[in-house]
Amino acid sequence: MISVQITRSSELGTIVGFEIKGHAGYAKRGEDIVCAGVSAVTVGTVNSIEILTGVSMDTSMKNGFLSGTLGSVDDSGISAKVQLLLESMVVMLNDIAESYGKYIKIQQVII
Repeated sequence: MISVQITRSSELGTIVGFEIKGHAGYAKRGEDIVCAGVSAVTVGTVNSIEILTGVSMDTSMKNGFLSGTLGSVDDSGISAKVQLLLESMVVMLNDIAESYGKYIKIQQVII
């Protein structure tokens, strides 16, 4: 199962980071559409944030694991764009969970 943890600020409710770990086990390696979908959504989001906003997240990635932590973003316009991209990632992950909930668990944590 893939475990997704979305971390939000208690002050504003904004996303400050996320962690994805595990493998779906939906199909054999190389054919697992759940793992592929989650990977495409999360890695694509990190790349989009960097390319479209110029903000680099602190990330760590290895087999079956990806974490991303957002540092301070001083420009409110850029911050809003980053949040939109991160919220879009959550929507896409929830869509995957609606169809394949047996293989992915999403948890929101407030800090």
